[in-house]
Amino acid sequence: MKLTVSRRALLLAALSVALAAWAVAPLVALARSGSPVIAAASDLQFALTEIAETFKVETGMEVRLAFGSTGNFARQIREGAPYQIFLAADEQFIADLHADGLTLDAGDRYAVGRIVIVVPNRSPLKADSQLDDLARMLQQGRIRRFAIANPDHAPYGMRAREALESKGIWDALQPALVLGENVSQAAQFALSGNAEGGIIAYSLALAPRLAERGSYALIPEAWHEPLHQRMALLNGAGASAKAFYDYMQQPAARAIMTRYGFGLPDGD
Repeated sequence: MKLTVSRRALLLAALSVALAAWAVAPLVALARSGSPVIAAASDLQFALTEIAETFKVETGMEVRLAFGSTGNFARQIREGAPYQIFLAADEQFIADLHADGLTLDAGDRYAVGRIVIVVPNRSPLKADSQLDDLARMLQQGRIRRFAIANPDHAPYGMRAREALESKGIWDALQPALVLGENVSQAAQFALSGNAEGGIIAYSLALAPRLAERGSYALIPEAWHEPLHQRMALLNGAGASAKAFYDYMQQPAARAIMTRYGFGLPDGD
């Protein structure tokens, strides 16, 4: 049976939710291993992996990384998931958790994110910052699939929607949208060769494994609310987690973040 784009997107989203729920169970075992488990927005997939490696080399301490959508992590934390640090893609989620007494303090802003339009190699769509080619091809009925993160719970999906609304093409694009459970999954969809493109995190577009699969263009920051990214220690955080939290604010970690396109807080 041939699936429509909307039905395919729903099936993919349902599968992602089911896999995410299944994956929560091993967290308890990871927490008992002695290494703190860190919940991190999926735009950090490549940058934070490098930072964790340099942290281990320099300190001898190890952390376990879990990547996913900020909204889903916030829900899991409220349900008692044993994370010790939460690095959110939108600082409002940290503020809400802090208001509910689930973090040690209000946390620290660690980065400012950007969004890009990305297109796979051999796509007829051009990656232009003003989204003019996307609007033109959409008007011609030539956009079959276009991927973004789910704006219901993923900050990068929320900002993608805002940018598309600013361009005036959000409603027209609805039939072609394929929603990733998080921005990393949206990047996989966008660069799979089965979509004309998508809107993803700048940090993912710069990762070598993804950069070789397509091209990108930065979308104007004025088209969406800023992606102020904040982290916080969660209640029960141990010494290793606190050491990694401090390390995130040191020059070595900040240099890696900058290399992956993140802006540093306070104009640093």
